[in-house]
Amino acid sequence: MKFFYRCSLSLGFMLLMAGCAAPDLGPLAKLHGADELQAKASMGKLTLSPVAWPTEKWWERYGDLQLNTLMEEALKRSPSLKMAQARVRQAEAIAGRAEAARAPQTGFADRNNRQLFSGHGTTPPPVAGQWKWVNEATLNGAYEFDFWGKNQSAIEAAVGMTHAVEVDAYASRLVLVTNILRSYVRLQTAHQQLDIATATLKQRQRILELIQQRVRARIDSAVDLKQAESLVPTAKVQIAQINESIELSKAELGALSGQGPDRGMALMRPTMHEARGTLLPSALPAELIGRRPDIVAQRWRVEAASKEIINAKAQFYPNISLTALIGMQSLGFPNFNDAASRITGIGPALSLPIFDGGRLKSNLAGRNAEYDYAVEQYNATVIDAVRDVVSQLVSLRGIEEQRAMQQEAVTAADEAYGLALQRYRSGVGNYLQVLAAELQKLASERQQSDLDMRAIELDIGLARSLGGGFAPQN
Repeated sequence: MKFFYRCSLSLGFMLLMAGCAAPDLGPLAKLHGADELQAKASMGKLTLSPVAWPTEKWWERYGDLQLNTLMEEALKRSPSLKMAQARVRQAEAIAGRAEAARAPQTGFADRNNRQLFSGHGTTPPPVAGQWKWVNEATLNGAYEFDFWGKNQSAIEAAVGMTHAVEVDAYASRLVLVTNILRSYVRLQTAHQQLDIATATLKQRQRILELIQQRVRARIDSAVDLKQAESLVPTAKVQIAQINESIELSKAELGALSGQGPDRGMALMRPTMHEARGTLLPSALPAELIGRRPDIVAQRWRVEAASKEIINAKAQFYPNISLTALIGMQSLGFPNFNDAASRITGIGPALSLPIFDGGRLKSNLAGRNAEYDYAVEQYNATVIDAVRDVVSQLVSLRGIEEQRAMQQEAVTAADEAYGLALQRYRSGVGNYLQVLAAELQKLASERQQSDLDMRAIELDIGLARSLGGGFAPQN
C-alpha cells in the first residue's frame, strides 16, 4: 500500500507541475471549402452530369488502341511510378515504427565482465582487491502508459502522412498519363503537319513544271522560274524539320513508357479523335476537393499536422511507464546457475521536464505554425484547383469559336488559291498572285490543324483538372 501511495503522490505532483507548464497555444488558420469560392459565373452554362467525372482509364475516350497499349506499358514500367510506390512503403514503415512504440517492449541482455575490484572500495573482502568475473543475464520489459495520447497522436500523424503519400503516388500517375497524352498529341500534330508539307511540296513541284513550260514559251521570265525553284527546297526543309519533330516525340514517348527510345521507334501514326461533348460534373465545385489528388493529399497533411499538435501538448505531461526484469547475476561462473543468483525487479518510472529552457513550448509553437502552413497550403490548392477547371473551360469555349472562324478562313483561302491558279494557267494572272494565295492557304491549313489538336489538348487538361480518374475513398 505504501508503494502505491507514494506513486499516487508523485503522479499528482507531476500533473500539477505539468498543468502549470503547459502553455495555452493554438493554431490560427482555418480550412476553406471549394463551395465557398465564387465560380459559377466563370464556369458558364455547360451541360452537367453526375457521371461526368473522368474514369480511371479516361484516355480510352480518344479511341486510339496504340495509345491504350502504350499507357498500360508505362503504368507498369515507369521509374517515376516505382519511386512513388517506394515512398509509400517508406511512409508505411514510419507508421509501423510509431505503432511499435505503443506496444510492450521486451529484450534480452547478457553482460560478462572481467573486473578488478578496489581494495579500498565498497566491495568487502575477499572480493576486494581481486579479479573476478561479473556475470549478468536478464530479460527486460517495459510498457509506457499513453494516458495523454502522445503515442496515439504520433501513430495517427504517421498514418495521415502515409495516406498523403499514397495519394501523391496517384498524383505522380496522373502527371505521367498527362505527359504521355500531350506528347502523343504532339506526335499526331506533327504527322498532320507532315501531310500538309508533303502536299505543299507536290504542289510546288507541279507549279514549277508549269512555270518551266511558260518560260520555254516565253510567257514568264527567269525571275519567276528562280522564285519557284527556291520554294521547292524550302518545302523539303520543312518536311525534314517535321520528321525531326516526329522522331523526337517518338523518343520521348519511349522514355515515358519506361522502355527507352526504341519503343518509340515502333509507334505508328496516332489516330486520336476528339471526344464528343464537354460534360461537367453536377457537383462542381464542392466535390472537387475529393476528386483532385493534390487537394486530398494536402488535406491528409493537415490532419497529420493536427495530430502533431496533440503530440506536442502531451509532451508537457509526465511519461509513465512500467519496467520489469528477471534474470541471473553472480560473481564468477560456478554459482551463475544457482537459485540464489536470481534477480527480479518491477516498478513504475515517471519523468517530467520542468525547466527545459522553453524547448517544449517552442516545439508546440512550431507544430502550430506547421499546421497553419498546411491549412493555408490546402486553401491555396483548392483555389488553384477551381481556377484550373475554370481556365480549361474558358479555353474550350474560346477554341470552339476560333475553330468555327478558322474553318471559314480555310474555305476562303482554298477558293482564293484555286482562282489564282486558274487565272495563272489561263495567262491572266501572274505568279506572285499564285504564291501569295498559296502561302495564305498553307497558313490557314496549319492553323486549322493546330486548333483541332489544341481542342484535344484542352480536353486532356479538363480531365486532368477534374482529378484524372481519382475516386474518393469510402
